Amino acid sequence: MPTKVKIKINDIPELRVELDAIYEEKTQLQLAQWSLKLAEHILTLVGYNYKDDPVIQNGFAINRQWQARAVRMFDVRQAGFKVHQLAKSCNDPISQAALRVTGQAVGSGHMWEHAMVASDYAIKTINLKFPSDMSAVRAEREWQITALR
Repeated sequence: MPTKVKIKINDIPELRVELDAIYEEKTQLQLAQWSLKLAEHILTLVGYNYKDDPVIQNGFAINRQWQARAVRMFDVRQAGFKVHQLAKSCNDPISQAALRVTGQAVGSGHMWEHAMVASDYAIKTINLKFPSDMSAVRAEREWQITALR
């Protein structure tokens, strides 16, 4: 069953449908791995120094530990909440959206649906960084499709 967009974005629906079809065939582990790549990609694109951010690094580490079955679901949820708290405290809307991508990506170990929400927040980030630039949206969705395949 196709996923629903839960946030307001300016998207290319046919590319989201294509991504959604690939997403449906993946395991939660594959989606968690992809989500973290997506978060790193978006954070880099907006120039956010995530490598020196302990909240983000901890979130990534907890998700990877979950992938190895070394932490509890509770730990994944808590790490995702901390990233979302970081996003809430951010005053820059572009960085805030990128941090939402990251929070959803970290949370993908908790619920696999968070991976698709992370992809939509990535589009929201692109919408904010490149207003009305559908070629930037297309490039992002194509990156997501290629990375998930």
